[in-house]
Amino acid sequence: MPYRLLTEFESLFRGRAYLHRNSTQGDLLSIQLYEDLVALGKSDKLQARIASKEWALNAGNRRQGVAARRGDGTFGEIVPGNLPQAPVGFRVARGIIATVEIGIEVKILAKAMIKQIDRVCSDFAKQVQHFRHGSDNPICVAVVVVNQAPHTVSYEGERSYRTDGKSHRHPAQEAAEAERRIRAAIATVYDELLILHYSATNEAPFDFEWANLETTTRDYGAALVRISREYERRF
Repeated sequence: MPYRLLTEFESLFRGRAYLHRNSTQGDLLSIQLYEDLVALGKSDKLQARIASKEWALNAGNRRQGVAARRGDGTFGEIVPGNLPQAPVGFRVARGIIATVEIGIEVKILAKAMIKQIDRVCSDFAKQVQHFRHGSDNPICVAVVVVNQAPHTVSYEGERSYRTDGKSHRHPAQEAAEAERRIRAAIATVYDELLILHYSATNEAPFDFEWANLETTTRDYGAALVRISREYERRF
């Protein structure tokens, strides 16, 4: 089956410049993961709750009355009196939530991975605590997408920066070590750690490819099954 998260991620790169400082990208991807869970249909409980519109995705990623750092995608039971609606083309409603039953944190590693890896690992570790703050027992999902391109370009305003393999190392030089350090830091902290691999130089004609589309599709599908089964068991 075609997965919306994979398609959405590809659209960030194919045919246009990827802008790494856009903070909304994690939200966009996490929304698609919920749609993929519904389309897969492996949890009757999740399906029924989404259909009832009494459980929703909070695009603001906050719980009413609970002070916690936002993640990229939080799903839970709505606040009474709230009337959530699903946008056109989506099945999961958006609304104000009182609880968190699934929390998703997304990181895209496009370049300068080792330079930022300590911050990335710290952000992941802290986010789990925020998901769980307030006595919830959410399913915590980490999605990490790692570039393996032989070189890449980044853009800041009118300026562009191309990796040179020396002072600015290429993604292919850093990808394996970045993945190793992420796994070591958070594999036992999250209920599901999904690491996907892609290649994008981020320069004209702005091509994109998954490192191995078949493996990527299978890894993502397997993660969706595990999340669905855990939701059925936990809630």
